[in-house]
Formats: sequence, structure tokens, C-alpha cells
Amino acid sequence: MIANLVDQGYEYLKVQTNEDLYRNLKVQLEKLNQILFNESEWRRFLAEYLDVPSEGMIEKTRKVQENHIHDFTFDDGHRENIRIIDKKNIHNNFIQVTNQVKGEGTHKNRYDVTVLVNGLPLVHIELKKRGVSLQEAFNQIHRYSKESFNKENSLFKYIQIFVISNGTDTRYFANTTKRDKNSYDFTMNWATAKNTLIKDLKDFTATFLQKNTLLNVL
Repeated sequence: MIANLVDQGYEYLKVQTNEDLYRNLKVQLEKLNQILFNESEWRRFLAEYLDVPSEGMIEKTRKVQENHIHDFTFDDGHRENIRIIDKKNIHNNFIQVTNQVKGEGTHKNRYDVTVLVNGLPLVHIELKKRGVSLQEAFNQIHRYSKESFNKENSLFKYIQIFVISNGTDTRYFANTTKRDKNSYDFTMNWATAKNTLIKDLKDFTATFLQKNTLLNVL
């Protein structure tokens, strides 16, 4: 799956630690906004806007969907609008894929595949072997949400979409509080314009996870 995403123009990012995620995030936001943060500015940007520990999934989603531009004052006194996502020109957003990111909270977890947009993890993909019930992948995501996705300084609070697949059946669902989190009925299949369901993981990857399509969905 990762090889297919790389063929579609994703960059593969090897991540060892949570610090690697933050380091990459800084690089991607600097590139998107054509600016450079010094270390104190970067820490302040995280503390006052991007990574406020007291904020939960709802506040993070609001940043992605509504409040994606922050008016930031640099150490020399000049101010700039810092975007975390470019909504006017979506091709300016940079997409990466990584895997086996370690998450620590009440338990240690290791996430299967993560799609990063400008360094922020916005899509989490949980994969099971062929023949394994998709409900298992759904339940695992629910467990991650309780154990590690939403810890204080977790960028995974930014996740907008979950994808679950066992290779032959693939479904997606939004990260939301507006539902019973145990309700598998909330998951959906992707489909063609003629409403033919796209269940195979390879076909789903080539359509739903095509960069332009995914950015428009997000």
C-alpha cells in the first residue's frame, strides 16, 4: 500500500519517535509558508496555537476546518499569517505517508499507516490480514482513541478520517464525537460515480487516496 501511495506522489517518511513527527512538522510548515522559525518561535507557535495541551479533538478539527490561519508575531516583532493547510490552492499542500508510529498514553501503541498533510497526521489507516473482520480494525481504532490518540501533546488529535481494510473490504469514517463511538454502522464504502462500491484496498488507494481527491475530502 505504501509503495502504491509513493507511486501516486506521496513522500515516504521514516519516523522513529514523536520528536521526529514534530521535527518534520516544522519543516513542512516552513515550506508551506515560506518562512523560518527559530527554536523559541517554534516552541511558542506550538504552545499558543498548534499544540495547546488542553485542547481536544474538537478544537483541533476546528483549526483544520475553520481556523487554519494563525496571526503569529515573530521574535523581531513582525507578524505573519501562518497557514497549516492551503485551502485556496490545495496542490500547495505536501502529502507524506509513514508507518509504525509509536503512540504513548495510558498504553503504548503502534499505528499502522498514517497520512500527513503539511506534517499533520490527518488520516489514519488500520490494516488487517485478509479474512479478518473489519470490525476488529474498527475496535482497534476505538481503543487507540481511548489510550493514546488523545493524550495531551498528541498530534493525532488532528486526525480527520480513519480508514480500515482487510484487503478485500475497505471502509472509511470521520473522526467525530457526534456518534456512538462503538457504532460500526457509521463506517462507509467509497464508490464510483455510478455508485459501484470500491472495496479492494488497491482500488481504494488509487481513488480515495489520490492526492487531489483526498485533499478535497479533507
